[in-house]
Amino acid sequence: MTHHAYGPGGLSETLDEAAHRCLVAGFDGTTAVPDPLKRLVDRGLGGVILFTRNIRDADQVRELTTTLRELRPDLLVAIDNEGGGIGHLTGAGAPEVPGSLALGAVDDPALTAACADALAGHLATLGITVSYAPVADLQHRPENPIVRTRAFGADPDLVSRHLRAWIAATEARSVASCAKHFPGHGGTVTDSHHETAADPRPCDELDLAPFRAAIDAGVPMLMSAHVVFPALDPDRPATLSPRILGDLLRGELGFDGVLVSDALEMKAIADRYGEAAAARLALAAGADQVIVAVPHLETTLACRDAVLDGLRSGELAPERVEEAATRVRRLARRYATPPVPAEVVPWDQGAGAEAARRAVRSRGALPPPVPGAYLVDLFPPPHPALNWGGEDLLTEVRALDPAATGTALTGEPGEAVVAELLRAARGRPLVVAVCDAGLYPWQRRLRETLLAARPDALLVTTGLPEGEALCAYGRGQVNLRAVAEVLTGNRPTAGSAP
Repeated sequence: MTHHAYGPGGLSETLDEAAHRCLVAGFDGTTAVPDPLKRLVDRGLGGVILFTRNIRDADQVRELTTTLRELRPDLLVAIDNEGGGIGHLTGAGAPEVPGSLALGAVDDPALTAACADALAGHLATLGITVSYAPVADLQHRPENPIVRTRAFGADPDLVSRHLRAWIAATEARSVASCAKHFPGHGGTVTDSHHETAADPRPCDELDLAPFRAAIDAGVPMLMSAHVVFPALDPDRPATLSPRILGDLLRGELGFDGVLVSDALEMKAIADRYGEAAAARLALAAGADQVIVAVPHLETTLACRDAVLDGLRSGELAPERVEEAATRVRRLARRYATPPVPAEVVPWDQGAGAEAARRAVRSRGALPPPVPGAYLVDLFPPPHPALNWGGEDLLTEVRALDPAATGTALTGEPGEAVVAELLRAARGRPLVVAVCDAGLYPWQRRLRETLLAARPDALLVTTGLPEGEALCAYGRGQVNLRAVAEVLTGNRPTAGSAP
């Protein structure tokens, strides 16, 4: 390409290609690539992001990623792959590993590395080259609705230790890891998928230490938070803030990898700025790529057009876009070509189950088994953006103890239902499981009602740990199975095969 060849709308072909490098697009489909996406790829699209909607099985995913790379070999293919309850690749045979909080509770960095290695090895076999993980946020506010079991914990040193293990293991698989959500989503009490979140703390109390550790560990990518930090920039969320992305991240912390925005259609951004304006603002602020995760490519095209218009009008400096594109090209040179699937070394199939088992704990000794129990499993409905299959504990318990029975509830039942639950549990051990009851008053009310009638009930929590309960530290299927093993007495002995 040459600078004097002109692309659409009077921009040089090189600048047009650079602008496209700064976009990551979601799309619909499992095998065919939509024509608008092909045209974006032809003009230099930096990457695509896959979701559950793009996944049927492993062979299909490999076929899709091969098709995408045949359009342009340096296209980055990305996915959110944190482990735990958040996983888009279940249909493609993803390794079962617990989420970060369980790994932090066990606090064995070698085991965290084995779990991260399994996830990255699986991505490598599928031709997926970018993993938007690990989560570097700290979980220290019990009312935070979005970080929770996705974080390794509340202690910056512990979180940093596990970030280093995760990043190194992912890197060894030639998959790009991405620490998120800079400069930390843990100090908020709002889910930025739904509305603007803010962290009101002064500068010296912000959660920067894990991000410093990730940068020191050579993490190739960071993802920004759609969070306002008044101490750093009272006006704009981090994703759109030159002070946070430029002065702090590039200047003070010295990060020179690819900074990618969290998805622009999240309400914290879309409702206030609109996706298209936000794409231009994020790149001007210092982002290198913006994610437009919605499958409707009209939204991606509107974002692209806003970036091109910004370049034409001078609102967006060509040097800024060229700098961003240079970083994306450098990342693509390092990661875009996946290994041949047959050459991917096998991973430890049992690491996730071991981690989940070691994470299950209570304040004292683990409770004795409760064969033939009646189980009431309370949990919130799945979050639309964080793909989770809605697995329930009852299914896992019944797989190990067919005499067990019970019910799973994702909302408050009427009084008649509660009376029926207590009737059905009469004469059998009662297990009451909650998931983040601190956020859901209906779970607290129902738990108290059941405990008042049955003070002998065994309490389980599958979200953040609570009080005297048996704690799973997560709600991924592998976490639920580990709890079921304790409840039924079917726990494998140490050292036995999973």
